[in-house]
Amino acid sequence: MTEITGIDHIYITVSDLQHSEPFYDRVLLEALGFRKNKFVLGGDPHIQYFNRHFGYVLRPSRNSNGHDSYAPGLHHFCLRVESIADVVAVANQLRAAGVEASEAKLYPEYAPDYWATFFTDPDGVRLEVTNYRQERRDRHDNW
Repeated sequence: MTEITGIDHIYITVSDLQHSEPFYDRVLLEALGFRKNKFVLGGDPHIQYFNRHFGYVLRPSRNSNGHDSYAPGLHHFCLRVESIADVVAVANQLRAAGVEASEAKLYPEYAPDYWATFFTDPDGVRLEVTNYRQERRDRHDNW
C-alpha cells in the first residue's frame, strides 16, 4: 500500500486577496518563515506561501457567503512546530506582528502535553499552531 508522507498544499479561498495578503504576510512570512510567490491560474490571481514541506495558497472566492467553521468544509487548520518553546515563540511573534493570537498555553483536555496558540484570518478561518506532541512522535516512530 502506498503511504501518504505529508500534505503537499492546501488552498484557502478568501473574500478579498488584498485584505488577506497583509494578514498572511504577518503570519506566514514574518512569524513562521515561509516564502511567497504569486501566479495566475484559470484567470484568477493566487498567492502561494510555502516552506520546505508544503504550500498554503490563497485564491479569490466566487461568492460572498463567508466562512462558517461549522458548515461542511474546513473547520480549522493547525500547523505544527517542534517544541513548546516554539509555540510560545510563535504566539509572541504573531502578537508582535499585530495578529490577535491567544497566549500559548497548555490544553490538557486535548492531551497532557498539548500546547497551542489560536488565531483567526480575516475571513474567519480558524488557525492554530501546536507542538509536536509525544503521542504524535510515538505514532510516527512506532507505526
